[in-house]
Amino acid sequence: MSVSQPLDDTVQSLDEAAPDTESTRVVTPDATAIREAATILRHGGLVAFPTETVYGLGANALDAKAVARIYAAKGRPHTSPLIVHVPDVEAARQLAATWPESAQKLAAAFWPGPLTLVLPKVSAIPDIVTAGLPSVGLRVPNHPIALDLLREAAVPVAAPSANRFMGISPTLAGHVAHAQMQGASLVLDGGPSDVGLESTVISLTGPFPVLLRPGAISQEQIATVTGQTVETVAQVAEDEAHAAPGMHARHYSPRTPLVILRPEDPLPAGRFVWLGWHTPRKADRLISMPETAEGYARMLYQALHTADAMSLDLIVVEAPPQQSEWTHVWDRLHRAATKL
Repeated sequence: MSVSQPLDDTVQSLDEAAPDTESTRVVTPDATAIREAATILRHGGLVAFPTETVYGLGANALDAKAVARIYAAKGRPHTSPLIVHVPDVEAARQLAATWPESAQKLAAAFWPGPLTLVLPKVSAIPDIVTAGLPSVGLRVPNHPIALDLLREAAVPVAAPSANRFMGISPTLAGHVAHAQMQGASLVLDGGPSDVGLESTVISLTGPFPVLLRPGAISQEQIATVTGQTVETVAQVAEDEAHAAPGMHARHYSPRTPLVILRPEDPLPAGRFVWLGWHTPRKADRLISMPETAEGYARMLYQALHTADAMSLDLIVVEAPPQQSEWTHVWDRLHRAATKL
């Protein structure tokens, strides 16, 4: 068995090797670059930018034609709505037709941060942003570059992850460049994402909060802050409008087939990279993962990008613990896994 170089070094070398195409520039987000990116957004263009969760591919959320460019660049179905990013609570309230007490409590507790609130939308939000639904997902990201960009642009920014649809989400600027999407004029390089997995999405359109997508902010934390029971939603049909992004049965997937195994499970045939803590005898490459749920989540997509680039037969992920703090990790792994 050969052991991979440390993941940080591997990811850095992958980032440095990222192609910089003529149509997409990766830039250091100084004040000049922020102003340029904001101008692009106001004029209907696309910009990729960092958040604490993953890198987003942004467009002016009030410009339907600009938003359509996101769907075209990603190959994203129009049944999957987009999250709208704003710089503060007041900007969010202007886009929500109603603002219940639960929204105020959650915003005060977790914004800026990795939490998206789904609320009834105002008519200024085009239907293409929300998959035709009367609700919109709103978030204040906890990243200085994202917040600077939102303030400078002075428009709400619709932004899914900056990658081709169903692929691994980007947590480095190099991941965005490697996705080679047509249409993104600029990538603001803010370094690695701190959280590493997409935001928790909570719907506040009914009498009780409903968890639509798990994330770093847990269902238990939501219940504690709101003082309400948090319900969960069943999987919706692939061809129906989804109440939130990330609800497709298959998502966040590498090109290389991925399976989840325990150390005692029979090992697969073929050449594979092992992501986990134990070292199986047959693994061709090994990527050691952090032992905490927070650290694991932060590194997961970086590890999957690195493993995918090895061009082996299989990515084998050692099954993480089943405790509640690993819920969002399990959600992403189940959606990324190959159904054998």
